[in-house]
Amino acid sequence: MLKRPPRVLAIHDLSGFGRCSLTVILPVLSAMKVQVCPVLTAVLSTHTGGLGEVVFRDLTEDMMPTLAHYQKLDLNFEAVYSGFLGSSEQIDHCLAYFSQWKDALAVVDPVMGDHGKPYQTYSKEMCDQMVKLVKAADVITPNLTEACILLGEPYPTAPLRQFEAKKILAKLSELGPSQIVITGVELSDGTLTNLGYDAVRGQYWRVDCRYVPVSYPGTGDIFAAILVGALLNGDSLPIAMERATRFLEIAIRTTFSYGTDPRHGVMLESCLSWLLEPQNFDRYELL
Repeated sequence: MLKRPPRVLAIHDLSGFGRCSLTVILPVLSAMKVQVCPVLTAVLSTHTGGLGEVVFRDLTEDMMPTLAHYQKLDLNFEAVYSGFLGSSEQIDHCLAYFSQWKDALAVVDPVMGDHGKPYQTYSKEMCDQMVKLVKAADVITPNLTEACILLGEPYPTAPLRQFEAKKILAKLSELGPSQIVITGVELSDGTLTNLGYDAVRGQYWRVDCRYVPVSYPGTGDIFAAILVGALLNGDSLPIAMERATRFLEIAIRTTFSYGTDPRHGVMLESCLSWLLEPQNFDRYELL
């Protein structure tokens, strides 16, 4: 039994304004009684979603010396968790971190694209490298675009039928991860849902979302961070999925009600206390 909080090595960028990446991951996991140890891949003045010319500093050269320092300190981590990575070299460095802590929960949020297209910064080489990183992971949290990129399949032109969703989840598990969560999937029954697959138990899960007609940066980071914290605190996969889904519903609907600029992200500060309160979970369903 640990005599300290669970520890997560979080390999992410830090955007000063806009509530994404480490600026949301740190408070979310801290509220869940998990210690976050950031390894910075880059520092940005803001996120890159429409806030003008961004001040950017690449920190790739610091990643391996940081690993060497932690090795000297003989540190232990319960999870190693990666997010947006800006180059093939950074992906290679993440593989070195996963290799160093083989017993830690390896979590990859493969931030590569959205709305059916890869981000402009992602070359085919980087997408291929991300597949290698996913193969080393225990848990992955792609959106549907990223799931299709990982599988080398075309993005679907219509909402997914249940058997199609299961097929994608199962194919992703064949790459290596034992737990897969695909976020923000539109199903043929008209629902927007988060889908999960526990390959060890052979069970498929869904947690439906209440739709709000706006998009905020950082919500994927928040979802993945809560999922990591919940799994480390002993939640099953469907309960961890529901915990993340419900928190985001609260944060998004709270922010939407105030009509703030969507580029500024969700009003996380107003909602964090929800993570500290006991909850009952009964909305997850078998897929």
